[in-house]
Amino acid sequence: MKDHIQDLIEKAIKKLKETEQLTSELSSNVQIERTKDVKHGDFSSNIALMLAKPAKMKPQALAAMIIGEIPDSEHIAKVEIAGPGFINFFIHDSAQQNVIAAVLEMGENFGKTDIGHGKKIHIEYVSANPTGPLHVGHGRGAAYGAVVSDLLEAVGYNVHREYYVNDAGRQMNILAVSVWLRYLEIFGAKFSFPSNGYKGIYIRSISEEMKGKYGDRFVHAVEAIYQDVPEDAKTKEEAEKGEIHIDALIQRAKILLGDDYELVHYYGTQTILDGIKDDLANFGVYFQEWFSEKSLTDSGAIQKGIDALKKGHYVYEEKGALWFKSTQFGDEKDRVLVRANGISTYFASDVAYHWNKLDRGYDIIIDIFGADHHGYVPRVRAAMRALGLDADALHVPLVQFAVLYREGKKVQMSTRSGEFVTLRELCDEVGRDAARFFYVMRKAEQHMDFDLDLAKSKSNENPVYYVQYAHARICSVFRQLDGKGYKFDRSLGLSSTEILTLKYEKALMTLLSYYPELIVKAANNLEPHLIANYLKDLANAFHVYYNAEQFIVDDETIRNARLCLIFAVKQIISNGLRLLGVSAPESM
Repeated sequence: MKDHIQDLIEKAIKKLKETEQLTSELSSNVQIERTKDVKHGDFSSNIALMLAKPAKMKPQALAAMIIGEIPDSEHIAKVEIAGPGFINFFIHDSAQQNVIAAVLEMGENFGKTDIGHGKKIHIEYVSANPTGPLHVGHGRGAAYGAVVSDLLEAVGYNVHREYYVNDAGRQMNILAVSVWLRYLEIFGAKFSFPSNGYKGIYIRSISEEMKGKYGDRFVHAVEAIYQDVPEDAKTKEEAEKGEIHIDALIQRAKILLGDDYELVHYYGTQTILDGIKDDLANFGVYFQEWFSEKSLTDSGAIQKGIDALKKGHYVYEEKGALWFKSTQFGDEKDRVLVRANGISTYFASDVAYHWNKLDRGYDIIIDIFGADHHGYVPRVRAAMRALGLDADALHVPLVQFAVLYREGKKVQMSTRSGEFVTLRELCDEVGRDAARFFYVMRKAEQHMDFDLDLAKSKSNENPVYYVQYAHARICSVFRQLDGKGYKFDRSLGLSSTEILTLKYEKALMTLLSYYPELIVKAANNLEPHLIANYLKDLANAFHVYYNAEQFIVDDETIRNARLCLIFAVKQIISNGLRLLGVSAPESM
């Protein structure tokens, strides 16, 4: 309907230009919005306000001229001028009622469009270092990324979902040493576990599995391990000593284990990565590709990126390190590409990775980062510009943290110490549906308080329960229909929708007609919370209708018309929940 009204206004302005009432040079960008108050009609346009100044006219006078040239339409009941010059459109009831037939005819495809025209989008999300199980913070990014991907596909984009596996670098070496040291403890070795090591119970589990597979193959004397290793940190203030200590242990592990170091490294990484894959699959999140950071080194892509930046004279050496002149491209400071010890940084990998993405032919790149990674955005864009790549193709939504509350109290978490709630534990406690729905109820950039008790409750205060209950209620109505000996006559119902004039029915039809444009808006803005909030509104409108009116009445015309309406509501709830990765139960 918005497109139809836009077309009517554009035809009116074209006619005014042809009759020289408006100059032909006058450009117009017609914007149509739904009104917030039904007293002001169904749709409104501010076109007269936008064109008044360049047209050298008063907005109300220009609005009157535009209205005078708007072609007749069977869908428009009346058009009015409101306030300083808004043009308000009132839709015929029949036009609203047509949405029921459209929903029933298109079913699962209602709301889908092709505005993406098959453009290729690369979307990367989650991408947590495989140093431990996914926790509740990762869950929010996973849910957000999965729904955004599905939304973009629903509007016609060709979407490639990818997980970037950080299987190289210092943190993975710390993981390998942590696994190895716990493995040695199993064999009776005595030492103080490093302050910067990974201490979670899952590390010991991996070590025990490794012992079962390889026996004592990796056992070495503690004296040899700690030979010439500097003292560990004793307090938080000695953090730098802890860093030096763990780095020295990594070097000793590489020396003592030799080729077996890579085996220990791989075993720890792969075990955790397999767990991550299982957890995401159970959460309904899948990827077309798990892209290895290590492959960038092995293929020479990292060095290729560094060499290209050197060729452009965008690098310099300082204190033995190689730096990128990112400040030349708007970043707050220059960034290290290669450390003084000759090891490339995560940033160097990011440069190569984003070059790789564009080389694969993607039109749009979406990186979903945690809010704590906001500093990465300007440096990556800077590198893309330096390499002559299209930095505007990169979009980076930032996802804020999720804070768990149980019985009104915040659940404390620490990833390094291993004290955190895993995504698997969350799903086991509240269920996948509640977790998926709760994660996308708010804008991604807003902080989120996750109330575990609310998510588990079977009450109207629990939004996912409330929405699913609406779907189940409608299914129940149709089961009751069969029990009372009636048949659903869709043809009769669709031919009788003009009798649906109650305020409850009009409210539902208005919401149904809004769904397609909402999908487009949510996809364009990468805002899945719009879908969750819409479903709550639709469920509420249905529950009000359910409590006020009977659907299974003796009058077959009224009965089937109402059944068509609620069947359409059921279809849209199902469509919306599917986009959110949430089930639509038929009974509860």
